[in-house]
Amino acid sequence: MSKDTQGEEFQQMPRRQMISGIAKAAVGVAAGIASMAAVSAVQAETVQTGQEFPIKFKPLSSKIPQDQSILRMQRELQKAMEKPADQRRWSMVIDLRRCVGCSSCTVACKAENKLPPGVVYRPVIEEEHGTFPHVARRFLPRPCMHCTNPPCTKVCPVAATYKKEDGIVVIEYDKCIGCRYCVSACPYGARTFDWGEYYTDGTPKREEYEVEPAFEYGRLWPRQKNRSPIDNTRKCHFCLHRLNVGMLPMCVTTCMGRATYFGDINDPQSLVSELIGSYRVMRLKEELGTSPNVFYLV
Repeated sequence: MSKDTQGEEFQQMPRRQMISGIAKAAVGVAAGIASMAAVSAVQAETVQTGQEFPIKFKPLSSKIPQDQSILRMQRELQKAMEKPADQRRWSMVIDLRRCVGCSSCTVACKAENKLPPGVVYRPVIEEEHGTFPHVARRFLPRPCMHCTNPPCTKVCPVAATYKKEDGIVVIEYDKCIGCRYCVSACPYGARTFDWGEYYTDGTPKREEYEVEPAFEYGRLWPRQKNRSPIDNTRKCHFCLHRLNVGMLPMCVTTCMGRATYFGDINDPQSLVSELIGSYRVMRLKEELGTSPNVFYLV
């Protein structure tokens, strides 16, 4: 039957029959929506009652798809946290080919750690390379390198900055005297100083979010004058407060290009261990002998 013939028959169909057909179709659509709602209700009830929903995840292979890398790193992190601290070594891998310079990691880090003006843990450095007219831009995220041989710890007169057993270099705010020797000693410029400034300085009102306490190093730090971390040196700590509860660093989870990877380099099966074995891997200023635990894929 041609389309023209179907159109003529539809036009010649009695009004009552036409309305009846439309009503039956509407009932069918409504029944389908109701069944979908019922399935959603069952799923919601299952989640609320704590029962396991019958979804099976495929086992993660070594060559995991890019969109599932977060899942793999999360599971590897939780596995590493079951080991003693001296048997794991946290490392970060940043793929410069995937970094688009969006600075979402910088913003997310500031929000997570409630950083004041002038304090940046993870800036994204823009570089130009090549010779005109064949030039290109490259973006280089630069967190703390968490060096195996950190020069910053050697110059601190009160031992306020030190390296933990898992390789993370930290600062004990209550011991820091604000001498800033470590700022000068760091060859990567990864340390900044908290001068006690606020974003709303010079405005009629200081916003409440500026005085909310930060949760660095697993404890609350109210932002008050003459109290740490004001007048202290501050730096990236791989979101240590998140690691302790089995969560990835904020910069890893917010990277829109999936350019940042994190895990235990002591685990040969981990994703970071596989990436570090790439021929594209490099580290910043290796000639200084600091042995950074942040690697770049170029």
